[in-house]
Amino acid sequence: MNPTTTISNRFSVNAQKVLNKRYLTRGEDGKPIETIEGLFRRVASAIAAAENSYPNSKYNAEELEPLFYKIMTDLDFLPNSPTLMNAGKKLGQLSACFVLPVDDSMEGIFDAVKNAAIIHKSGGGTGFSFSRLRPANDLVSSTKGVSSGPISFMKVFNIATETIKQGGTRRGANMGILRVDHPDILEFITAKENNDELTNFNLSVAITDKFMEALEHDAEYDLVNPRSGETVGSLKASKVFFMIIERAWRNGEPGIVFIDRINRFQPTPAIGKIESTNPCGEQPLLPYEACNLGSINLANFIIEKKNKTVIDFDRLKECINISVRFLDNVIDVNKYPIPEIDKMTRANRKIGLGVMGWADLLIKMGVPYDSEKAIELADQVMGFVKRESWSASQELAKERGAFPNYDKSIFAEKRIQPLRNATVTTIAPTGTISLIAGCSSGIEPLFAIAYEKHVMDNDKLLEVHNDFVKVARENNFYSKELMERVAHQGNLNGISEIPEHIARIFVTSHNISPEWHIRMQAAFQKHTDNAVSKTVNFPFDATKKDIETVFRLAHQLECKGVTVYRDGSRDAQVLNVAGTKKADRTKDSSPMLLARSRPERTFGVTERAKIGCGNLYVTVNSDEKGICEVFTSLGRNGGCPSQSEATARLISMALRAGIDVQEIIDQLKGIRCMSTLKREGTMAGGMRVLSCPDAIGKAIEQYNLTAQGFFGKLNVIKSENQKDQKKDLMIDVTSQDMGHCPECGEKLENESGCVICKYCGYSKCG
Repeated sequence: MNPTTTISNRFSVNAQKVLNKRYLTRGEDGKPIETIEGLFRRVASAIAAAENSYPNSKYNAEELEPLFYKIMTDLDFLPNSPTLMNAGKKLGQLSACFVLPVDDSMEGIFDAVKNAAIIHKSGGGTGFSFSRLRPANDLVSSTKGVSSGPISFMKVFNIATETIKQGGTRRGANMGILRVDHPDILEFITAKENNDELTNFNLSVAITDKFMEALEHDAEYDLVNPRSGETVGSLKASKVFFMIIERAWRNGEPGIVFIDRINRFQPTPAIGKIESTNPCGEQPLLPYEACNLGSINLANFIIEKKNKTVIDFDRLKECINISVRFLDNVIDVNKYPIPEIDKMTRANRKIGLGVMGWADLLIKMGVPYDSEKAIELADQVMGFVKRESWSASQELAKERGAFPNYDKSIFAEKRIQPLRNATVTTIAPTGTISLIAGCSSGIEPLFAIAYEKHVMDNDKLLEVHNDFVKVARENNFYSKELMERVAHQGNLNGISEIPEHIARIFVTSHNISPEWHIRMQAAFQKHTDNAVSKTVNFPFDATKKDIETVFRLAHQLECKGVTVYRDGSRDAQVLNVAGTKKADRTKDSSPMLLARSRPERTFGVTERAKIGCGNLYVTVNSDEKGICEVFTSLGRNGGCPSQSEATARLISMALRAGIDVQEIIDQLKGIRCMSTLKREGTMAGGMRVLSCPDAIGKAIEQYNLTAQGFFGKLNVIKSENQKDQKKDLMIDVTSQDMGHCPECGEKLENESGCVICKYCGYSKCG
C-alpha cells in the first residue's frame, strides 16, 4: 500500500471522532499530532519489532509490519484499547486485564491498592478477590482488636480508583469478588444497594460446587473463616441464592462466577488457583497475571459464493494466524507496570483472541439470533476459531518454544503438543473497538436497529443499521418516516410494513428470551479457553423469576459466569417503556393508597438483635398475600420502645398498602446509631447491626428471603409446548434508553457489565 494512501474513509464518522478524541497521540497543547494512518503504523511497527528476537521465525519485522497494518486497517482485527493507545510510546503498557492478590494483612491490602493505582494510571483494569480477608469483627492478634472486614477495605480501593484517570480520559474499573462461603457474603451481596457506593467496581459472587449442591437439595452450606480455615456458621443456600437474584434484579449486581468450574479448566493448576477475573469477567487470571486481548470482526468474512451467502473460512484462517502472532508479540514488547506481573505473564504467556460482529454476521446470513441455526453456527464458527488459534499457537511454539510453565501445565500432563500460550481464546465485550470497526459488539445481539442522535439546535440525526437500510430498499419498504419510527422504538415490533421474516432477522436484545441469551453464551464458551463476556439485557418489566432462570441455566449449560441487567433498574437512568419514561411511571397520578385491614390470622418469625439499648425483638408476620405486619419489643434494659413501636406501625401500614417490601428494607438498612455502633450490635448468624431501624430492616429482609425460599429445579426447555411458553418472557419494549453520556449527551448502552456511548466512545465499568 502506498504510504500516502488515506484510510480514514474506511472508518465511520463516529469511529474517526473516537480515534481522534481517545487514541491519537497528542502534543503538549493537547491537540493530536498523528493521523489515523499514523496510529496504525505506529502500532504495527512496535508489535512487529518483536519478530527480530526470534531467528527461527518465518518473518522478519519488516515483512510482518505491513501484515499487521493491513488486518487492523481493513478492520478484520483490532487489539484491545491499551495496545492501540500505548504501543510505540514511552508508557508502553499494552494489556487491558490484570488480577492482583489481596492478602490478609495491612501490608498486603495496601500493596494491592498501590499496585492497582499504578495499573490504572497505565490504562489497565484490575480484578481482586477479597476472599482471603478475615471477616468483620474477627480477631486481629497484633492489635488485640477486631477486623473491619473485606467490604470496608473495598471502599478504600474504590476511593483510590476514583482519584486516578487513565490517560486523562476515563477512570479505571475494578472487579470485586467474594466467595459465597465467606462469612461476610450477605454484606457483600448488598454492598451496592446504594448506587453511589463502590461506583468503580463490578461485583461478582464466586459460586462453589458445594453451594450449588446445597441449593439443589435445599440444604445449608458452611461458612469458612479464611484466616483460620474453620467453619464458623452456615446459611441456607436457597436464601443466599434468592438474595443474589433480588439484588441483581434491583440493579444488575452482583453477577456470579462459577469459581470451581473456572479452576477445573485452568491450564496451570500447579502454579496456583484462580481467585478473580478482570473487570468484565471474561478473563480469569492467576494473582499477578495479565492478559492482552484482541478480536476478529466476523462480519468482514461474509462472501457470496454460487449465489449463496457463506463464511470465507480460508481468509478467516489467515487472519487468525496473523492475529495470534500479533498478540504473542505484544507480550514481548509490553512494558509491565510491576515486576511480579512481568514475571507471571511471561511465564504463562496468556493471550485472548476473540470475536466481534457476531450479530452482524447472523444478519448478513439471514439467521435470527434466537434460533437453533444461530446456535449451530456459533458452535461451528467458534469451534473453527479455537482449532485454528491453537494450531497457530502450536506453530509459534515450534519457532519460539512453549510457554515457560508448559511442563507444569495440564498440556504436558495430557501429552498435548506444546503451545506458545497457556490460553489462546477469550470473548471480550469489545465496546470501543467494535465502534471503531463499525460492527456489533462481541457476541451480543443488536441493542437497537436505529438511533436518533442529537446535534446542534435540537436537530436529530438519524442513524440506522446499514444492513437494515439495504434490506428495506431491496424489499421496497424504505421510507424516511419508517426509519424515524424504527429509531423511536429501537426495534421492529408491531410495524406492519416490515415483513415478518425480516423482522425476525433483525431481532434486538430485549426481544430475545433469556434462554437464548444463555444458550448463545454457552455455545461460545464451549470453544473458549478463558471465559465469555456477555450481558443478558432484560426489559424493565422482567421478573425475579427471569433472573433465576438465567442463573440456573448458566450453571446447567456450563458457562463460567453470568451477568444480567434490567433496564431502568439504576436510579440514574431514564427508561422508555412503551413510550412511557420510568419517571412517568412513578408520578403520583393514582388515587391515594389505603392500607388493607389486618388479617385475622398470620404466621411469622421473631428475630433477636443486640443493639445499644439491649435486646430488640422483631416479629415479622405474613398472610396469604405476603408480609403484612411488623412488631417490635425491647428487653429489660429499656431503650426507646415508643420510637420502635411507631416505626413498626408505619411499616405495617406501608406493607398492607402495597408498598414494595424491598423499598421498605432499603430505606431502613444502613441507618446508624452511635450507641449500637459502640457496642457492636449483632443478630442471628453474626450479622452486624447498626441501629434499631437497621435491625428491623434486616429482620424483614431475612424473613423475606426465607419466605421466597427455593424456586425448584430448572430444566432446559425443549418440547414444542414449552418453547411456546418462552414467548411469555418476551416483553415489548419500544425504546431502550440507558441514560445519557456525561460527555456528549447521547444514549448509553449496557454491554457485559460496562456502560458505553456509541457516539463518543465514553465507557465505564462498575
